[in-house]
Amino acid sequence: MHSDNNILRAALWMVGAIGSFSAMAIAGREASLDLDTFEIMTYRSLVGVIIVTILITATRSWNGVKTDRMGFHLVRNLAHFTGQNLWFYAVTLIPLAQVFALEFTSPLWVIVLAPLILGEKLTKLRALSAMMGFIGILIVARPAPESLNAGVLAAASCAIFFALTAMFTKRLTRHEGIASILFWLTLMQLLMGLIMAGWDGDITLPDGRTMPWIILIGLAGLTAHFCLTTALTLAPATAVVPIDFARLPLIAVLGMLIYGEQLDLWVFVGAVIICAANLLNLRAVDSRKVAKT
Repeated sequence: MHSDNNILRAALWMVGAIGSFSAMAIAGREASLDLDTFEIMTYRSLVGVIIVTILITATRSWNGVKTDRMGFHLVRNLAHFTGQNLWFYAVTLIPLAQVFALEFTSPLWVIVLAPLILGEKLTKLRALSAMMGFIGILIVARPAPESLNAGVLAAASCAIFFALTAMFTKRLTRHEGIASILFWLTLMQLLMGLIMAGWDGDITLPDGRTMPWIILIGLAGLTAHFCLTTALTLAPATAVVPIDFARLPLIAVLGMLIYGEQLDLWVFVGAVIICAANLLNLRAVDSRKVAKT
């Protein structure tokens, strides 16, 4: 039973998550003026490795960093690395609100892919929520020659890779703790970033203008997921997820104030449908839990 106090605490943690995700989007766009996405991921992961190493050392958690599932870590981190690069690429090309709206479809891709990867059953209610979500995608993306571009495709694709990451993470958490998952996440993605950024033999070093944005990306990425995870430990997903949707109007206002982006009504209409589909999916999950008890 979750008390009102816990739900309030979860809401406060979600404020931190929303602010961190928004800060990462703005910092990613600013850093992209001088660095490509692979370079951004390299330096972001370097910041992450330093922070995670310090935290694991301070909490004496090195015994929890395991090496017996390295192949699975590699697959998971390849999916996350691909999704994160597509996300950073998308924020440089299309309005930030459109990126966030399409990113919200990630849980709906989990519905579609979970039967294949996790062996979960696709119920009628979850199938309906997936169909609603994809209708929302069509409204947000409005696929037409004049509106369908690389940015929209990148944002829509990153949601698929984030869904794969979530499912692989779920399987890993059955055997490993957060320290092990975060350590291999940051270290492997640092190596992936170095390989991809250095493929052409030229890696741009961040200068005085870019370095603060890189540090912000690294910090915001870790704090966003920490705040979100903490919120989910305090309150049920049905209470937490609707708060996360506040990211959309916030980033839309920030995009308008900072970059002069127009507020697109259809992006909000599509996002509302996507959010409703996610909530319907959560209801389906809760119904399954009740049926098992």
